Formats: sequence, C-alpha cells, structure tokens
Amino acid sequence: MDFSPIIAAVIGFAVAYLLGFIFVPYLKKIHFGQTIRDEGPSWHKSKNGTPTMGGFIFIIASLCALLLTVCGKTITGGMQLQPHKRVAAIACVTLAVCMGIIGFIDDYIKVVKKRNLGLTARQKTFLQLLVSAGFLITLYVSGNTYTFIPFIGSVDVSQGVGLIYWPIALFFVYGFVNAVNLTDGVDGLATSITAVVCAVFIVLASYFGISSIWTASLGGALIGFLIWNAHPAKVFMGDTGSLFLGGAVVGFSFYIDRPVFLIFAGIVYLAEAVSVILQVAYYKKTKKRLFKMSPIHHHFEMCGWSEEKIVIVFAAVAAIFGAIGIILFIF
Repeated sequence: MDFSPIIAAVIGFAVAYLLGFIFVPYLKKIHFGQTIRDEGPSWHKSKNGTPTMGGFIFIIASLCALLLTVCGKTITGGMQLQPHKRVAAIACVTLAVCMGIIGFIDDYIKVVKKRNLGLTARQKTFLQLLVSAGFLITLYVSGNTYTFIPFIGSVDVSQGVGLIYWPIALFFVYGFVNAVNLTDGVDGLATSITAVVCAVFIVLASYFGISSIWTASLGGALIGFLIWNAHPAKVFMGDTGSLFLGGAVVGFSFYIDRPVFLIFAGIVYLAEAVSVILQVAYYKKTKKRLFKMSPIHHHFEMCGWSEEKIVIVFAAVAAIFGAIGIILFIF
C-alpha cells in the first residue's frame, strides 16, 4: 500500500497550522487587512481589517509537503512517472502557482495601493488566459492528448475534430479558476469545498493508480488553514489563495485526463459562477433580481442561513456530487 498521500496530507496540515502562528500576527502587524466592499451583506462590514493574503499559508504548506514527499519517494525509488506525465504534473503545479501570483498582484494593489478593485477585469482576464493557454500548450506538446469521457472512454484530442477540445479547454480552465474565486465569500467556504474536492480527487486517482500526492498535500494544508479561516475567520485567503486553488483543482483534473469530472466534484464552484451570470442577465432583462444577492452563498445568507450552515451544506453537496462523479467515471 502506498502511504505517500497520507504522509503528504499530514505534512501539509502540520506546516499550514504552524505557519498560521507566524503569518496571522505578521499580516496584522503590517496592516494587510481586507476592505469589505459595499456590495456584500451589510453585516460583513464587521470583518473590515481582517488580515488577507492568508493563502500564502496553504500555498507554502502544500508545496513543502509535495516537495518533501516526492523527494522521499524519489530517494527510495518509489516515484516513477512516465515522461509525459512528469511534464503534466509540473505543469499542474505551475498553473496553480501562476494563478496565485496573479491573485497576489490583485491583492497587493487592493491592500498596498489602496485600490479596492485591484486589477481591472481586462488585465486579470488577459493574464489568466495567457497562463491557461501556456498550460494547455504544454500538455499538447508533451503528448498529454487524451481525455476520458463517461460512457465513451478515452478520446484522442491531438488531431482532426478532436482539436476543438483545446479552445473549449481554455475557457474551461479560465471559467473554473474564477468560479473558485467567487466561492470565497464566506468564512471557510472555499477552503472547505476545495478540501472536499481534493478528497474526491484522491479517491478517483487512487482507483486508477494515479499519483495523488499533490491533491493530498493541498487537502492537508487546507484543513490546517481552516483552523485559522473558519468562522469567525482570523485570516482570509485573498485572491492569492483562491486563484491558486482554482489553478490547482483545474490542473489536477487535466493531469488525471478527466477534466469533465470537475463538473461533478466542483459543482459548488459551478453553481456560484452560474448564479452570478443568471443574476446579471436577469437584471438586465427585467431590472429585477433573480436571487436576493449573488454569488449564491450570499443569497442563502440573506435568507437567514448562518455562515457555518452554508459551509456545512455546500460541503455536503460537493461530497455527494463528487461521489456521483466517481461512480460515473468508474463504471
């Protein structure tokens, strides 16, 4: 039995938990506090000044856990990946890091430059599409050109009609990265949902004999971070963390050649993004609101749900749909 995912998760958890004792006081000291926007629920104003950019906690923890576990397996001769899969693994982690850098730039502008909106929508879109395209080009050039579709099987997307897959994949990556970003609006929500998504990915990857060290490292780190991020949050992850998470989960779905699986495992992300699209479209057409507030977690807040209830229910939904996805992809 391969215990490396368990080891990676434990290391990720321990490092993230301990880093909280360093980062949270430091972010307070340098006044890297979140400014709550007027568009959100009025009671969120009490969170003004809560330290942000806490995503560095689980970013550092997950990368440390990954590095230590991979080095350990390599030394013992247990880390054996085919060349094209090795490239895909590196590309997967690089995608997350690059998205995290974009998020950091955005947070830096908000907090240090005091521009509450951060990067403009055009700037952020350009950078995210550039990184997404680089990721997909790397997969194509390195020979990672098969994708698995339920009830159909493995499909070659390197030639002919299959080439249409790549532009679709570009917007898939871009869309899901931003959907994860939208999910980060309630204490512990994006953290908890992504920890569940990591667990679901680990189950699926293990069944197919695919290395899940990266998701185990991240999942463990997120649980350690949740101690600091659960309601009432002592620190927010910021765009630094949420965009990193988006890149991580999307990247891993491509690494295991099953991006379609993310539609099931990431159903909460999808619902958050769709709720915003529907709200905007409905308002433009009728001048009325479809939801009390979007993204959808704010609608439930406005309906009287506590932040804890939203996190628990949404995490349960993610787990249920993740299980459904596993069944579809296994059978």
